Order: sequence, then C-alpha cells, then structure tokens
Amino acid sequence: MIWNETKECMSRDEMSALQGARLVKLVDRVYHNVEYYRKKMQAVGLEPGDIRGLEDLTKLPFTTKDDLRDTYPFGLFAVPNSQIVRIHASSGTTGKATVVGYTRRDIDMWSECVARCITMADLGREDIIQVAYGYGLFTGGLGGHYGAEKMGATVVPMSTGNTKKLINMMVDFGVTGILCTPSYLMHIAETIQEMGVRDKIKLKASLNGAEPWTEKMRNKIEEMLGIHAHDIYGLSEIMGPGVATDCQFHKGLHVHEDYFLPEIVDRETFKPVEDGVTGELVISTLAKEGIPLIRYRTKDLTSIDHTPCECGRTTARIARFTGRSDDMLIIRGVNVFPSQIEAALLEMGGTTPHYLMIVDRVNNLDTLEVRVEVEERFFSDEIRKLEDLTRKIEHVIQQAIGLAVKVKLVEPKALERSMGKAVHVIDNRKLD
Repeated sequence: MIWNETKECMSRDEMSALQGARLVKLVDRVYHNVEYYRKKMQAVGLEPGDIRGLEDLTKLPFTTKDDLRDTYPFGLFAVPNSQIVRIHASSGTTGKATVVGYTRRDIDMWSECVARCITMADLGREDIIQVAYGYGLFTGGLGGHYGAEKMGATVVPMSTGNTKKLINMMVDFGVTGILCTPSYLMHIAETIQEMGVRDKIKLKASLNGAEPWTEKMRNKIEEMLGIHAHDIYGLSEIMGPGVATDCQFHKGLHVHEDYFLPEIVDRETFKPVEDGVTGELVISTLAKEGIPLIRYRTKDLTSIDHTPCECGRTTARIARFTGRSDDMLIIRGVNVFPSQIEAALLEMGGTTPHYLMIVDRVNNLDTLEVRVEVEERFFSDEIRKLEDLTRKIEHVIQQAIGLAVKVKLVEPKALERSMGKAVHVIDNRKLD
C-alpha cells in the first residue's frame, strides 16, 4: 500500500528534475524574502541566478540551529505573519527556543507526509490510532494527529500522562496503531504486562520517533507487544515528524524527497560523501513556505542509499541513526554515544533497556557510571550472582565503547520513566 505512488515511485531522473526545479525556486524565494539568507549568500558572492539545479547545491552555505537562535523569533520567516497559521518551538539549552512557523499549505504538506509514514506501517482509514506524543509546542502530537486524520483514520488524541488510562482506552476502543517515543512505548508494554491485558489489546503497529533507538530495542518492543514497530523521523526545524520512516522491510527510512532534499556530509570537511558512508544528515526544505531552510545541518549521523526498495518505493533511504553529533560524549578522549550502551545491554539479556549514564570528573579524570535496571528474577539472586552479573555488564559495555566503566545494578523501575524523550545522560562536568 503506497500513499502517493506518483511521488514515492518516481524514477531517479524524474525525482532529480523535480528537486532541481524546486531548489532553484527555494533559493530565489529566500534570497528575496529573508534578509538573513540574502546576507549569507552575498557574503560568499552568490546570487539566485548562480543556482541552476542540483549540481549547484554545494555552493550554498549551511544553516544551523544557531541561525534560528540568532534570528529569534521570526527572523527566518519567508512570509508575513498574517500568513502563518501555526507556530511550534523546541526548547534549547541556551534558554532561547528555536521557533518555526507554518502556512496553511505547510500544514497540508506536513499532514500528507505523516499520512505517507502511517501507510508505510500498513495502517489505513479503517484503523484507530492513539497519538501518545505530547501536544503543544512540541511537533509530535499535532503532527501525528493531522497525519492520521489526513488518511481518514480514527484518532485518539491521548497525549502523554496517565499510562493506565491510555491502556484502558487502548483496550476499550480497540486501538490498532500508536504514535509515541520508543522509550514510552517500552513503558506502555511493561504496564500492559503488569495489568495482565496483553491478550485484550488489538495493537498492530507503532510509529516511534523523537529519540534515537536501536534495532534491538525495536525487536524487544515487537516481541513484548506482538506488533511491527516503525521508526519515524523528523525535527521541528525542518517540519516535525514525517520527514522519513521505514517500510515493512526495515532497510532504511524512506525520505519524502519531493519535499526534503537530503545530503550526507563528512563531519570534518562538510563535503558530500558517497552512498553507504556515515556522516551528518543535511536537509533543504524544497516546498516549505513559512520558514524554508537551505542545507540545514541536523547533527544526526546516518548514511544514505538511493537504490529502489523491495517495497516498490524509489525514494532515498537513510540508515537508522547511530546518534547525534551533539549527543556524543567525549570521555577520556573516547567518543561515546548513549545508543552504544543501549545496544550492548539488549545484546546480553537479563537487563531492561532502561539505563542512566552519569559522567563526572574526579581529580581531573573523567569517570563514567552506568546505572542499569535488571530483571526481577536477577535482582532477587544472591549477592555473588549479582556481582558476577555486574562484572559481565561492565565487560560487555567496555567491549562496546572501548572504555572501562563502573556499573551499578538497580531494581526494576528504579529509573524514572519518561513519557517524552528519555533522559539517558547526566553530565556533571557541565556543572563544574
């Protein structure tokens, strides 16, 4: 089932021609309507006429989150505020949010993209879909909501909050699809088991995003709930959820290339890399009106594949993310991503995917403690067995990240559950 076969099954030549034409219009639009972009282009000696197609893409300067903060709140808007029908924003560590605005056409485009994603999860107008992302300035809730409505599904706007109530409604309404963060879905799955209603749910599929998660975590979710789980990708600066998702073959996330032009660039040189090579994902919004962005550096690390997929779609696919460059921790000179810890824990068994990394500095030396939840059956064992398990986990993590760590086992549910993005790192060095 394909939502928009005309766009999702284009030949590579057709897609490149469409992207090239839209890129030319994008550059002309931002040059004449966004002073900030005009100055950036003039600073490198560029005029709109210099961009004739995709072959000129690398001539254009990058856009970063700092650009949005420097122009806070509306400095990158390309239309008058009278044409903006909605504003979303994401909080930042600097105290200033990154603000994005949508025209009515932007909302329609966003809804179509999310509808395409939901279709890739084999959900349709006959399904009942719970949206358990947060509603409000965060894009997840309303993005999922509008997309599900666009395709004609019945929407349950649950948001986050009372998990047992969510599950009761899931049972009573016969919910067949759910959109939420993967860590929250893990918590839902655990609560379903505690309530003893596993045989009463009709859930078929989930679309999970807003935080990095591993293939092993996807397998765990599918095993616990008896569903197929899909990775949905987006970020508020570009649009929100719906930029890409994976189909039933799970061999990369299909990017909606008619609206979003993806590049993968080297993290050091910022030059484009070949298919299959991991680098930073850069996206240009080809049709967005409210706040079009050119070559936006997402900080997300992935690779790209332009070959057609078994599902019949020809759109480029990006690999499951290995992390974000700004999530990377440097501990005693070693690059560490939280997703490496998660993968290592799921690999060995006996632990839950819930963990907390605490980074500190003692006597000018970085330290890393990983608090790990173990399954109930292990925590009731004698001390010697727990000590053996601790050493085993320490060894597995050291093999994964190349760094000695201290592991502290904690009881099931000892670590706080998040209904939004999970918090996996406390870096006390930032408080020094």
